[in-house]
Amino acid sequence: MTKGRSVGERISNIRQLKEISREELADRCQFTAEVLTKLEEDAVIPSLGHLIKISRVLGVRLGTFLDDSEQLGPVVSRKGVSKPSASFSNKNSDARVDLDFYSLASDKSGRHMEPLIVQIKPTERKDYLLSSHEGEEFIYVLEGEIEVIYGKESHTLAVGDSIYYDSVVEHHIHTNADKPATILAVVYAPY
Repeated sequence: MTKGRSVGERISNIRQLKEISREELADRCQFTAEVLTKLEEDAVIPSLGHLIKISRVLGVRLGTFLDDSEQLGPVVSRKGVSKPSASFSNKNSDARVDLDFYSLASDKSGRHMEPLIVQIKPTERKDYLLSSHEGEEFIYVLEGEIEVIYGKESHTLAVGDSIYYDSVVEHHIHTNADKPATILAVVYAPY
């Protein structure tokens, strides 16, 4: 893949390489062909849940949509040296950007975990769309305060707090105030 391609272009290219139609991929991911078309054409910002479902069906790592490099050895991320981010929405049909993801291991090939610094922007919305996917997540709050909705539970986390959970349970992460927050997130998504 060429650097600079959008997430939508990467989904479309991999889908076509694997000779899977939009309708088939959408059906196997359990969303409409219209949603997949919007994702591939970058008309909407994908949720992390969308990307995990698509990666599972296509048989690729989640990181395939976030990076291009294939380094076999260890990867070191230095403070102050940031990689390009990927932005996602927490709302399937909304073009707002709520989350900016900065991969800490985008150069590492064959990884099964995605360590990320995530900057969460405040939103006035309270109609959160919960998502679920296979795997596990670990969240550590670096700045600000967040709320994690996990099933029917709600957990407020401040700087230094962490949570580890199974991603198959519906969940949502957002700021707990009108200020942004920053978290370290490690997402494990088996495929």
